[in-house]
Amino acid sequence: MTMVTTPTPPPPPSLPVRDRTRIPAGALSPMLVRLAAERATGVLIRERGALYLADGQVVHAESPDTPGLDLLLTAHGVLDAEGWHEAFARAGERGRVGRYLVDRGRLTTGALELCHLGALYDAAYFVLEPSSAPARFRFGDAHWLGPVRPVSVAAVERETLRRRELLHRIWPDPAADEAPLARTARPAGPSVPPRQAAVLHLVDGRRTASDISRALGRPAFHTLVDVHRLAAAGLLAPDVRPPAYTPPRPPAPPPVPGDLGDPGGFGDPHDPAEFGGTTPVSLFPSAPVSPSPPAPVPPSPSTAGEWPPARLGEPSQDTAHADPHITLLRRLRDALEAL
Repeated sequence: MTMVTTPTPPPPPSLPVRDRTRIPAGALSPMLVRLAAERATGVLIRERGALYLADGQVVHAESPDTPGLDLLLTAHGVLDAEGWHEAFARAGERGRVGRYLVDRGRLTTGALELCHLGALYDAAYFVLEPSSAPARFRFGDAHWLGPVRPVSVAAVERETLRRRELLHRIWPDPAADEAPLARTARPAGPSVPPRQAAVLHLVDGRRTASDISRALGRPAFHTLVDVHRLAAAGLLAPDVRPPAYTPPRPPAPPPVPGDLGDPGGFGDPHDPAEFGGTTPVSLFPSAPVSPSPPAPVPPSPSTAGEWPPARLGEPSQDTAHADPHITLLRRLRDALEAL
């Protein structure tokens, strides 16, 4: 008798396992480090801005807390507004605004690279701020400026940490970075440099450091340095007063059942006909007014035997019909008693 052996099937192929990127200790954004290791292209969106990547390198950064590259270029005459709008209209969709400005002689290559790197590091400082909001990455998205000078993720994180330490050494209170700024009672002496004096001139109790940077056309981080130095000198302070307390509005009153002329419905408090043609009365006025009590009316023979008898302190029927307020109160009383 011949034994038949069934061949053992081969094991299934192992699934590919993604190599885990080693995240260095102290990384500001582990997701950004992983995208750099994978040479990703797209935009990383965080709570305070976005970083654009191309082959794992940072090519641009944007944040609502910093002036844009257009403002930095046009604020001090490096480029006129007309030239900027022309470049954006003709080359924005193709993502070559920077190249267009250089080719048309609007900017030199060195000036464009210098302004671009300043705007990139300025916005990246705010984008990489600690945040509890989740970040997301969109693959393939490119910035309209186009490639200028890519920067490695390690260089961006290293510069961001250096700037944090600088601000902390000047003045360690971070409240001045985002809160409205107010001047103190100490007068500014002649020793205040002109650059800081321009910042101090715009401090009005409402503007933040980002607002002042836009008004001056300066990078936001440079303005933060001046703000921290002025705070260390005792010339300004963050206005961290809590907002004024607003009492909650009272809840809406429950609907009042209508009288017998409105079976099953509710009277309309905004209809003058409901109150004998007089002005509607609010059940919850904004400023309560204590009405003067009606004068007592002596009982008359016509009302002495009426039913139900009048309650203590209740005006007679004639007086009630003459006063729409009393009519409303009587309707409310009758409706509650009918429940």
